[in-house]
Amino acid sequence: MGTAKLTLDGQVLELPTVVGTEDEVGIDISKLRKETGAITLDYGYGNTGSCESAITFIDGEKGILRYRGYAIEELAEQATFAEVCYLLIHGELPERSQLDAFVQKLTYHSMIHEDMKKLFEGFPPTAHPMAVLSSMIVSLATYYPHANENVDLNIMRLLAKAPTLAAISYKKSIGQPVVYPRNDLSYTANFLHMMFAVPAEEYTVSPVLDRALNLLLVLHADHEQNCSTSTVRMVGSSDANLYASIAGGVCALWGPLHGGANQRVMEMLARIYEDGNDYRKYVDKAKDRNDPFRLMGFGHRVYKNFDPRAKILKRVADEVLDELGIDNPLLDIAKNLERVALEDEYFIERKLYPNVDFYSGIIYSAMGIPTRFFTVLFALGRLPGWIAQWKEGRDSPKTRINRPRQIYTGPKLRPYVPLDRRG
Repeated sequence: MGTAKLTLDGQVLELPTVVGTEDEVGIDISKLRKETGAITLDYGYGNTGSCESAITFIDGEKGILRYRGYAIEELAEQATFAEVCYLLIHGELPERSQLDAFVQKLTYHSMIHEDMKKLFEGFPPTAHPMAVLSSMIVSLATYYPHANENVDLNIMRLLAKAPTLAAISYKKSIGQPVVYPRNDLSYTANFLHMMFAVPAEEYTVSPVLDRALNLLLVLHADHEQNCSTSTVRMVGSSDANLYASIAGGVCALWGPLHGGANQRVMEMLARIYEDGNDYRKYVDKAKDRNDPFRLMGFGHRVYKNFDPRAKILKRVADEVLDELGIDNPLLDIAKNLERVALEDEYFIERKLYPNVDFYSGIIYSAMGIPTRFFTVLFALGRLPGWIAQWKEGRDSPKTRINRPRQIYTGPKLRPYVPLDRRG
């Protein structure tokens, strides 16, 4: 362990450095305020490490993403979402017997209490599905009030019930009857069945859609200390239960600058299509500093290279649409935008490469998922990562209740003026 020296008003403070397994270097400033009375100011926490974590590694400069040391490319190609859930939460890939037991629990706990259906009836049909999902997840704490006493059981309950809650919210929004989960289907096939099956009518889950959904969930499973994950860990640092912490993550993911970005991509592509497919016009608008228009789905706060998830989804988008026989004009617009962005010096200099949101919306749309529901799919994928991060924070002896500092910029002390003497 090395040290870094900080000089403040002549006082020299030695701060220990922490080095991760991938040679990431952090400066431990835990004693900074105690020793000097000063704090660091880091807008958006872009240079601040809030924890040590063994879950996900990202190298944004090289376009690397790994879960527990496994490359995202290999997991996306070979692993089921259930395997990735197990890996993130337990730290290792499961053996066959472990995976079978894990999948059996996912199936066993997929039903919700019948009384919860009454809660869905209280939402208007126009309610955003993310509002419904976050509300229903936190309501699970009322059905399982001792969530922090049997953590493993409640983790399985949440993983198993979340797709059921999401599918019911969709059915309610379109006025269709609820479709219950089936024990003979995989995690992803079961969700698609609950979404699109209609009672008394035959419905067979398309293997193409099943594979595509599995891939999307795997790619979204975790992404280090992003806005929603940090929210989950922050809520959990107060010793809040699993359901409350995850509901906080759902709400953070809802924002259009985070999980809602793929919805914004589809809306942007539709806008370009309705305006005569003139994608170059919108490229020029994005380059104009005086124009408020932004190309959604380009650039990433972490990746300064090509988002590795976007590379995978670009290929899969073609395969899904080809296999389903769908000719989607929005995909053509997306490809043209990508081509221009990768050739234009404006985008190259700023490293504005397509990110995961750019193609995921196209695939969701081809699967028949409504645009307003895209972020819910993102939340289902991110669920095991949130759970793993919450559990890691809970189990770490270094975790303390999160309490960021601030630099106060308001008025100094001033006397109170009675109402009749103001103005």
